Amino acid sequence: MELKKRLYFLVMTSLLVVVAGSCGYFILFGGRYGFLDCLYMTVISLTSVGYGEVLPITGNTAAQVFTMLLITLGLGVILYGISTLAALFIEGEVSGFMRESKMKKKISALSDHYIVCGGGETGYPLIVELVKNGEKVVLIEHDQEKIDKCSSIEGILYIKGDATEDVHLIEAGIERARGILIALPSDKDSLYITMSARMLNKRIRIISRVADPALEPKLRKAGADRVVSPNFIGALRMASEMIRPVAVDFIDRMLRDRKSDLRIHELVVTSRSPVRGKKINDTSVADRLGLLVLGARNIDGDLELNPSSSAVIEEGMTLIVMGEVDKIMKARAVM
Repeated sequence: MELKKRLYFLVMTSLLVVVAGSCGYFILFGGRYGFLDCLYMTVISLTSVGYGEVLPITGNTAAQVFTMLLITLGLGVILYGISTLAALFIEGEVSGFMRESKMKKKISALSDHYIVCGGGETGYPLIVELVKNGEKVVLIEHDQEKIDKCSSIEGILYIKGDATEDVHLIEAGIERARGILIALPSDKDSLYITMSARMLNKRIRIISRVADPALEPKLRKAGADRVVSPNFIGALRMASEMIRPVAVDFIDRMLRDRKSDLRIHELVVTSRSPVRGKKINDTSVADRLGLLVLGARNIDGDLELNPSSSAVIEEGMTLIVMGEVDKIMKARAVM
């Protein structure tokens, strides 16, 4: 916004000098010459192109003094504008502005994407995981250092600003987004963003980080679908490291190994799904999806882990599957 103001100021100042010069000549010669001639005289004077006088300046003391003032002051303004623009290009502000404008156009074309508020210690790995799973992500962050770090993630789009301001949520496409993940260190900011997000989009899924577990009920009342406490998750992780280290190592390798594309995901069965009406143990299910079914939630909301092999896959059911990311993406496309 500051860059826009500076550019507008330079343009308006230059126009003001040209208009003032043209009006000055028009008044000095009592309207005997058309405004276009006065404008032409002003432009050739300011640009110092050396064309002949369109107006009879020579011998007219008032016109000569006015022309000298116009050239001295006007040319100074124009040179200042040129030097300022050159500095903006050298410092990268103009290119940065153009890059942000291009990015905002890309964001405006998104739908069913995810918005991440905060690109810090929690937000960065969160974005990495979402992108690795083939999801479209928009980051909202005001700290340039964190933006620069997250920009290294291929395909990431961002809005530079405070996520507590509705204008930035709207710029990020909150009304078209599938979900918003709030990874800010301040619980008060998380609570405020949760309320704003729910007001702007009634259907969006909201996942919020919370440092103080006592605020979890308030976040849920404000509209959060799930609330995640790093302290609580960390405690469970420490217990798991102690009593089931091999299982934890397996999950870590699945999630953190850069060479591994193995993930656990969910697939919603639609009327066009090729596996609808088939049994889970049917070999064609594994052949068509290339995925291992770990669990299933029926249309009533009941979740069954390790479902019976004779269970029938019905429309509206959600399958919990494990497999490679590219196979999961292909399966989502046909489900």
